[in-house]
Amino acid sequence: MFKNYFKIAWRNIVQKKMFSLINITGLAIGMAAALLLFIVVRYELSYDRKQPQYNQLYRVVTRDQFSDGITYNPGVPVPALEHLRTQFPGLTFGAINATYQSAVNIIDEKGGEKAFIENTGIFFCEPQFFNLFETGWVNGNAAVLDAPNTVVLSRSVAKKYFGNEENGLGKMLKLDHNILLKVAGIIEDPVANTDFPLQVLISMKTIKQNAGLYYYNENCWGCVSSNFQVYVQIPPGVSAATVNQQLERFSKEQYSRENRGGSSIKMNLLQPLSDLHFNLQYETFGDHRISRVTLVTLSLIAVFILLMAGINFVNLATVQGITRAKEMGVRKVLGGNRKQIFWQMMGETALLVLIAVVAAFLLAWAALPHIRHIASIQEPLTLLNGTNLGLLLSIGLLVACLSGLYPALILSGFKPAAIFNQKIITLKSGGVSVRKVLVVFQFAITQVLMVGTIVAVTQMNFVRKADLGFNKEAILLLNGSTDSISLARQEAFAEALRKLPGVQQFSFQSDAPTSENNSSTNFAFDHRPDEKFQVHLKFADTGYLKTYQMLLLAGRNYSASDTIKEGLINETLAKMLGIRDVKDAVGKTLKISGNWHLITGVVKDFKANSLKREVQPMFISTQKSLYGQIGIKLRASDLQAAKTQVAEVWKQYYPEYAYNAGFLDESIERFYQQDAQLSLLYKIFSGLAIFIACLGLYGLVSFMVVQKTKEVGIRKVLGASVTGLVFMLSREFLLLIGISFLLAVPVAWYMMQGWLNDFVYRIPLHAGFFIAGAALALVIAFLSVAYKAFRAAMASPVKSLRTE
Repeated sequence: MFKNYFKIAWRNIVQKKMFSLINITGLAIGMAAALLLFIVVRYELSYDRKQPQYNQLYRVVTRDQFSDGITYNPGVPVPALEHLRTQFPGLTFGAINATYQSAVNIIDEKGGEKAFIENTGIFFCEPQFFNLFETGWVNGNAAVLDAPNTVVLSRSVAKKYFGNEENGLGKMLKLDHNILLKVAGIIEDPVANTDFPLQVLISMKTIKQNAGLYYYNENCWGCVSSNFQVYVQIPPGVSAATVNQQLERFSKEQYSRENRGGSSIKMNLLQPLSDLHFNLQYETFGDHRISRVTLVTLSLIAVFILLMAGINFVNLATVQGITRAKEMGVRKVLGGNRKQIFWQMMGETALLVLIAVVAAFLLAWAALPHIRHIASIQEPLTLLNGTNLGLLLSIGLLVACLSGLYPALILSGFKPAAIFNQKIITLKSGGVSVRKVLVVFQFAITQVLMVGTIVAVTQMNFVRKADLGFNKEAILLLNGSTDSISLARQEAFAEALRKLPGVQQFSFQSDAPTSENNSSTNFAFDHRPDEKFQVHLKFADTGYLKTYQMLLLAGRNYSASDTIKEGLINETLAKMLGIRDVKDAVGKTLKISGNWHLITGVVKDFKANSLKREVQPMFISTQKSLYGQIGIKLRASDLQAAKTQVAEVWKQYYPEYAYNAGFLDESIERFYQQDAQLSLLYKIFSGLAIFIACLGLYGLVSFMVVQKTKEVGIRKVLGASVTGLVFMLSREFLLLIGISFLLAVPVAWYMMQGWLNDFVYRIPLHAGFFIAGAALALVIAFLSVAYKAFRAAMASPVKSLRTE
């Protein structure tokens, strides 16, 4: 019996090639897309889950409540660590301090040096940190980090520095041209799905001995840097809520004891390790974060794509069933019962789905290497593991059961008498209504994705073209060092830059106008008490305004100085200080770090971070010891030649320093990398949704044309036009798409409003986006339907009337 069922199923697939192709293609694309999205979601959820104490690990974070809002910092004051250990003896603490853009020089046996610049992965680390976090030790153990001037390297870094890991042990390297370090251990390379990219680990005692180089202050309770982070393991049976209550008391006692001028209410809290990768309020050491809302959105898109593929299958299988009504009637007359017909239909469904599963696997396998373009996954992934194969088979089984159930029930329920009396047409009313509902639901999903695509693309274009308050074009950022040797050579290097034909202007600076820097401090204005908010700081020489073509609204530029003497404020700071006319700010003073500094002018607001953040109150001044970067305005006529000239001059004046340069506009683009990927994802999957929906429409209209062949012939004989006939065959589907628009609008609005809320500066969500999505869906659907309808309308009436 099963052999006969298989033969019949295969014969039907082969005989009805078009319907089979549409069904298999839609299912395969839907399952492949869903599988890829689930791989992305599962990968993001896997961050640091391999840590044995994953559910017991927390980060101690700082929340500052000012009069104008709350700021969130993943770090704590340096002196807090020992006080936490004293007051919470039952908990295990470990600290780590990141450093960015550090210079590493490898000293060979002949006294020569190889220079490297490390932008991430360099940490000062306590040995206690490894009581909390597990890593594989190739050579040595955590105890080697208890001694000053020792360093531990990952396998890949040791290979990069010394050729192989064995050669590295016992060798010396120089950090930031100041600190000699001995390689005392080798660890395994960090996994890709971690927010702790441990590559170069230096003992914490080293930073304590060189505190001035890294602004490591063991006495300052008001100094909170995201670089210095403390982690804690809570033993089983101890509630995190209880520890949070104790931390609240600790914060009130400790910070009130330290006189901070009352500018904010500072609080230390616990953040679960399971929250690190998904909480956008707090930074991590990893290369990206992603919100849980985004992961839910990706999961919903995967489910929607699967639903659309399943809807296609149900619709097409149902309409095919009407053409097989007589076959079902004959089977019942010859003794076949409903149960046998039901399982025959389910078997045919299973065969179709099995073919689609194989096709889906091949599609996903071909697309997997390109997944990095829509997700922050750079490591190679594989489909050939139990989880992925099990997921694909589970999806196939689910689709087979849910998609095949309704058609099987309908077909097995046909009554022979009604079929042979040609009354099967009367059965279609219930079926058609279900198909209408499914078509409406399918195109509602499609329009949600289309509106999302239009909104995301428009927002990203707005971001790229937004006025940042300065000129970002043709700016080369050259990352240097702040050690004494580098600072001493700045004047000679500057003189050489002035002679280059490709260089228009340059500035020695702490960072560019837009960067990831969020350095801030409490301050006072015009001899008043400390303000109830903090001011953000940038330091640069007098060429800063010209290099970035920033607009001075009042006053003058600050004078040249090696330390903070005078400076500029931005419009936002002037407004927050209650100054109505920016000219009135000129001549007033700001107190920073205990000293009063003259305000010489006010600059137009500029975006210091991404457009997801508001403009911060800003003070710009001089501080040569912080000039670790050079912003160079190149002539746009030949950027590559100008960049080469700068590199040659750099090697001439800084031969022992690694050359590390990149363009400002590229660094700004990285702020929105995940958003750009999400925009691309919407494009891809809305395209797939449209394709799947159009496949279904094409199949349905093909069936309808067959059913109405004689009607079309009669209408044509009676004088109906081709246009009228096309409209007659299309209007039902166009009406359904119109209804789907009404369902799609609130869902699309809710989803995209939530996404846009991540941006402080964003486009308005107006009706034009929804109208454009609906119009596009109508046009695409009409083209899908009109092709088949047009062919039917153009057919000869004689042939149409002879059709059985």
